[in-house]
This record gives sequence, C-alpha cells and structure tokens, in this order.
Amino acid sequence: MKNLWRLRDFVVGMTGLFDKGAVTEVDVLRATGRLLSALVAHDDWLPEEFAKPHAAHHQEYLLHCDPLERFSVVSVVLGPSQKMPVHDHLTWCLSGVLRGMEHFEEYRHEGEGRPMLKTGDHIGPQGEIEAVSPSIGDIHTISNAMPYRTTVSIHVFGANIGVMKRHKFVLPTGEKQDYVSGYCNTVLPNFWNASPGHQPSRGSGMAGPLLI
Repeated sequence: MKNLWRLRDFVVGMTGLFDKGAVTEVDVLRATGRLLSALVAHDDWLPEEFAKPHAAHHQEYLLHCDPLERFSVVSVVLGPSQKMPVHDHLTWCLSGVLRGMEHFEEYRHEGEGRPMLKTGDHIGPQGEIEAVSPSIGDIHTISNAMPYRTTVSIHVFGANIGVMKRHKFVLPTGEKQDYVSGYCNTVLPNFWNASPGHQPSRGSGMAGPLLI
C-alpha cells in the first residue's frame, strides 16, 4: 500500500493527544473518534499482510503500540461469517470499520449463574465508529455481517490490549473466563520509511493541530 502515511499521521495524532494532556475519557474518545474516522475513511493504506483472515477464527494484528502503553492500534480481521467471543476490554476502545460490514451486539453481565443481558444490536457499515469502555458499556461481540467477504476493522485501545488479562463470557450462564487476546503477527508495518518509492511526499508527516 502506497498510503501508509495515513497510519503514521494517525499515530502522530494519538501521541500528540496524550502529550497535550487530554486525560479524561470524554476528551480521549472524542478526539480519537475524529482521528479514527479520518483513518478508516480510506481503504488504501493497510498492508495486506495485516488483513489476512484465518480459516478457523478471527485475527488481531498489532499495528502500533505506544512506547508508554498509553494506547495500541490493532487491525481485527473476520473471515466470512466469523464471530469474536463475547468479551470485555477493561479500558476504553474505539473501533472503525475499514472494509466490509460488521454486526455489533452489546451485553451486560448480570452475575455468575445468570444469562447475559443483551442491550444492543446493530449493523456497522464501512466507516462506522463504535465506542466501549467500563463507564459506557464494556461487553460486546463483533461478527462479520457478510457471508462471502472478509471484514477488517481498526481498533484503538487505552492500553497494550494484547497483553491485558480480561474476560470472555458464556452467554447462557454468565460464566466469566480469563482472556488474553495476544497478537497474531511478529512484525509491524514500517510507516516511518519516507524514502523515494516507499511513501508519497507528505512533508514531515506530522498531523495537523489537534482540537479536543
């Protein structure tokens, strides 16, 4: 992909967000939502090695982790009709549909031994932005709404999400199971290479002023 600078600008913008001291969740979700909307508005930048589906289950590819683990950026790939487990995050998360169409289902944990309560259900087309967090609702599942195509969404978390211990849930019983998602890739996209033939000319590559 020739437009990997889009990811670079997103990372620069996110880093600037935290460096500028936007510490409340409301500030972070609002500003991150604007940056993520701009990123997923164009499906011309994600290298294909970070968009490959697995035949049996969804894939989570790390695209970037802030050195201080203040945020991480992940591409989530769902093969045709695949579905993620019902899970929580224990931190804020924004997701944006980059390719295809996804089905979102939200749940509330009613306690061990009781069925999970479904609180929402909707379809997200390309460009849709979703937010979850412990304060606004943190448990959901995402499935591929397209039976014959792979979907890709970009997720931004308020932590190094792949190493966090969080939870999966059993819908009929509310059983909570420890869950560490990990990452399926061993290399990261090199969005800093601005040499001729790798990146279009974008000046310094720095994102514009961030308005919170």
